[in-house]
Amino acid sequence: MSNAIWDALAATPLPEVQRRAAIMDDLIDVAPVTVSGARRLAWNDGGGQSAVWYFADDGRVLLLTFDHESDLNLYAEEDFALQESFYKGVPEALVGLVRDRPENYESLNLTDPATGRTIHYAGGVFWHDGTRWHVSDGLAEHCRREDADLFGESGFDYCLGGYRFGQDFTPEMVVANLYEGEDEQQEAALPGVREVFSRHG
Repeated sequence: MSNAIWDALAATPLPEVQRRAAIMDDLIDVAPVTVSGARRLAWNDGGGQSAVWYFADDGRVLLLTFDHESDLNLYAEEDFALQESFYKGVPEALVGLVRDRPENYESLNLTDPATGRTIHYAGGVFWHDGTRWHVSDGLAEHCRREDADLFGESGFDYCLGGYRFGQDFTPEMVVANLYEGEDEQQEAALPGVREVFSRHG
């Protein structure tokens, strides 16, 4: 399984992953949330795409990505069973961070019609065991079965592009990415972006 952004994420030390997640969260003014011993950080593009990180106190991480125009948008189909299957292989302690939880902007709930239990929707489900990253077994199985582009359809490639894993991550590069070809807007935004970076070391 070869993907440039996945390989770059896997090669990035976890403290740096968390620093970039905190900066991206701060840049779009999403308040970090503590959920059962984990810190939730998120990014969204304001148009239905998102990346949500749960950094657990024990060193593990849950990462959810979503592209609302993808075939893996199960919220549109209200398919709770299939959505829950995407979490197969993820430790229950991590799944518990998104099961029977309140909705938020990045993560709406799908509801089991039989039990009333809920789970956050996600096109992509990935997790870190404290040593390395994994694609959830259920997501990988579904993509193989449906011959779907795992990293494209899950929103992984698009949603993690701004984190620039494997590349320089500086205020200048972030502003250039946000306001490509718009020099005046880049110049105006740069001081604020530099301040965000300074807050996160």
